[in-house]
Amino acid sequence: MVGSIVAASDVARDDLVTIRDWLRYSVSRFNAARLSYGHGTATALDEAAYLILSALDLPIDALEPWLDARLTRDERARIADLIEQRITTRKPAPYLLHKAWIGAHSFYVDERVIVPRSYIGELLRDGLSSVVADDRPPARILDLCTGSGCLAILAALAFPGAHVDASDLSQDALDVATTNVADYGLDARISLIRSDLFAELAAARYDLIIANPPYVAAAEMAAFPPEYRHEPSIAHAGGPDGLDLVRRILKAAPDHLAPTGQLVVEIGTGRELLEAEFPSL
Repeated sequence: MVGSIVAASDVARDDLVTIRDWLRYSVSRFNAARLSYGHGTATALDEAAYLILSALDLPIDALEPWLDARLTRDERARIADLIEQRITTRKPAPYLLHKAWIGAHSFYVDERVIVPRSYIGELLRDGLSSVVADDRPPARILDLCTGSGCLAILAALAFPGAHVDASDLSQDALDVATTNVADYGLDARISLIRSDLFAELAAARYDLIIANPPYVAAAEMAAFPPEYRHEPSIAHAGGPDGLDLVRRILKAAPDHLAPTGQLVVEIGTGRELLEAEFPSL
């Protein structure tokens, strides 16, 4: 008698019928595989919900109404395939789905750019109110290290009267940003520039500069789980203590800020080091 091996995903397609079934199954599989998170989700449950709802083109912030919905065979096959890919490749879910979210806004992503996740994106929801005065919105904005273009787009949406320059050293990243800028219909208001920080910006001055630069220390990068290794290393590598590019930005920014301009930079875990090194800030 010849035995046969049936893949777990094949059994799942027949035995699991509702979104609730698939959610439980996904969480169990993800926990058993000891996956890592941090690309828009923090737990196996959040990751499973995001993957399943996105695969079905359902709102990702409303799981409860759909839990007992029965799925077609094609839908089950799609979800089973994504679960297997997530486990076997260890790619973050946004790369498998080619979609990442900051708040209510989604962006195209692939492995040419880091998966968007920035505190600046959250602060832009209320127009950076702790930095930008209501009666003086910025007319010219610069987004350094733009990556997928997500922060440049959010800035343009938050300040509809502004023009945004968005720069990045990586042409691959700018190609992805081009897609996102076009998707939002912002081609006339966002200029994408290939530049090593300020190098190609001449004497331009800005009312607001935002930057989410690479700021991961070398030792932290060496300890990355597989999920983070799928992202371009250029988007993480900040030198021995993670602050090489941050220092360059802080030193050069005064030459590119308008007299009342503001600079907002995400710096990771380097606050104490920077406060000691730049006591006048």
